[in-house]
Amino acid sequence: MTSDTPRPAQGPGTERNEAAATGNPGHEPGEAAAPGEGRAAGSPAEAVPARNPGKESREMAANSKSAAQPPERADVGELVGRLSADEDMDRAERRRLLGRLTAALGSSARRAGVRGAATGRWLTDLFESVVPHIRIRDLETLQRHHHGLAGDALADSLVRTASRATAAVGAVGGAVAAAEYAAPPLLLSAPAQIAAETLVVAAIELKLIAELHEVYGVQVPGTGVQRAQTFAVAWARQRGVNPLAPGSLTVALGTAARSALRKRLMRTLGRHLTTLGPFLTGAVAGGALNRAATRKLAESVRADLSRQRALPSG
Repeated sequence: MTSDTPRPAQGPGTERNEAAATGNPGHEPGEAAAPGEGRAAGSPAEAVPARNPGKESREMAANSKSAAQPPERADVGELVGRLSADEDMDRAERRRLLGRLTAALGSSARRAGVRGAATGRWLTDLFESVVPHIRIRDLETLQRHHHGLAGDALADSLVRTASRATAAVGAVGGAVAAAEYAAPPLLLSAPAQIAAETLVVAAIELKLIAELHEVYGVQVPGTGVQRAQTFAVAWARQRGVNPLAPGSLTVALGTAARSALRKRLMRTLGRHLTTLGPFLTGAVAGGALNRAATRKLAESVRADLSRQRALPSG
């Protein structure tokens, strides 16, 4: 925190006072600082390191930034990564992890405030931090995990698996809501449960888009983070990536890309409000809507990729 009171000019007397306050020897007025000053004469055990105000300021800023980073932000990335990676996760484990994710998001939402949550800024920031945790498999790994399938058959298998996963997230969320049903919370409060479902479904669908690119042989260049951001924009636009098209590759998310991502996340969040229905109606609706949305996304992406490169025979 800065003070409004101007700081007095640093004179020789001030330097002696500051040196005395810090335990460093002072100088007589006009005396130049000798090389290596800050080390007291005599025994090395009594040496006092020289002060470096610039370095101290940088260290204090770094420590403050680290301390201000929410500890659950890393937990959110890890949990979403696990929920989007395990294709064979049983219902009980999925429900347990979604519960942990919901709890982690609760305190984060309170810090973001109603305005940050309602505008989608909080959810967008969270998803950007989650994206690097999403594990994308290469073609060889995909074929190994899907019994050696290739081409259209492998793409079909990926879509079926992703659709089942997003449907399961909606069904689990609906079941949790049915067990705790009292009254649907307002959208402006951005309930942590709905935010958790939204992040996991978005991660599963982003993973599907990236792995369909592997199947179709459309390579997206860049570092891991850059490729993840490119696929995040592709998810927001519900389209495949054409690496040859100008502006299709994302080095950093700009204003337009973040706006598209925010709008897509808020639409997905709105879809998940159906899981808050009473009894088990929310579970049925949430599962069905997620499955249909994932299949529609896959059709759009596959159509784009098919135009870019022919599939190998499967």
